[in-house]
Amino acid sequence: MNSTMSNDKWPIGVFTSLNAGMGVKLEVVKELGIPTIQLHAPHANDRNAEYAKEVKKRLEATGLELTAVFGGFEGESYESIPIVESSVGLVPPATRSERLQEMKDISDFARELGCQVIALHLGFVTHNTNSQAYADIVATTKELCQYAAGNGQALHLETGQETADALVEFIADTSCDNLFVNFDPANMILYGTGEPIDALKKLGSLVRSVHCKDAKWAAKPGDVWGEEVPLGNGDVNIELYLQTLAEIGYAGSLTIEREIPQEPERQKQEIGHAVNLLNDLKQNLFCA
Repeated sequence: MNSTMSNDKWPIGVFTSLNAGMGVKLEVVKELGIPTIQLHAPHANDRNAEYAKEVKKRLEATGLELTAVFGGFEGESYESIPIVESSVGLVPPATRSERLQEMKDISDFARELGCQVIALHLGFVTHNTNSQAYADIVATTKELCQYAAGNGQALHLETGQETADALVEFIADTSCDNLFVNFDPANMILYGTGEPIDALKKLGSLVRSVHCKDAKWAAKPGDVWGEEVPLGNGDVNIELYLQTLAEIGYAGSLTIEREIPQEPERQKQEIGHAVNLLNDLKQNLFCA
C-alpha cells in the first residue's frame, strides 16, 4: 500500500443488530451514512429464509454492504474474565454440540443474505496443545470451517481470549484454508492478552476483518477487565493501528464497535465521533 490508495479503500463499518446483541440498529447506520456493516445474527426463531429475504431487501434498499454475520449464544456472559472462560463460545463442553449446530444455522442464514463471512468468539482455548480438550476444539473448529466452506464462506475468529502466538498456532493446527481472524485491538487490552499493535503484526495476513474499538489497560491485566472507552481515548493508539493495518496489507472495512446499547444516544454520538476520527486518519495516512 502507498499514498496513492483511495480514501475509499477502507470503507467505514459498524457492528449492528436486528433483534439480538449489542450492535446499533440499521436506522442509526443509515443516519450516520456508514456504508458497511457486520451483523449480529438474529434470534434463532428468525434465522430462516423468509426473514433473510426481508433483511436482504432492507440492506439493498439502504445500499449497505454486509461484510460478516457474527454468532452469539444464549448463556454467554461477559460479566468477568472467569465467567467468559466458562460460558463463551464453542469451548465449553456442555454447550458445544448445540452451539456448533447453531453456528451451522447461522452459516445457512448468512448464505441466504449473500454473505461470505461468519464470525464468533471461539472462547478460551486451553494452552495445553497436547491435551484432549485442545484436540476436541480443533476438531470442532474444523467441522465448522468445513460446513462454512460448503456455503462458500470463511470463518473469522475474533481476538481477545488468546495471545497472537496461540491464535497463529491454533489456526495452523486446524489446517483449514478458510479460517482467519477478526482483529479487535481493544479486546487484547480488555482481556490482557497482549499489546495490540504487536499482536496485529504477528497475525499479519490472517487478519481479514477488524474492529475499531479502544480500551485502557486494567491495573491487573488478565485478572480483571480493562475499560472500554470511545475511539481515540484509550491505549490502542488508533493512528498507529491504521498504519500497521496498511503495513500488513489489510484491505477490508474498518468496523466500529461500541458496546453501550443501554445508552443509545451516547452510543450513536460516539460512533459518529469514531467515523470522523477514522476518516481524518485515513486522509492523513493516504492523502498526505
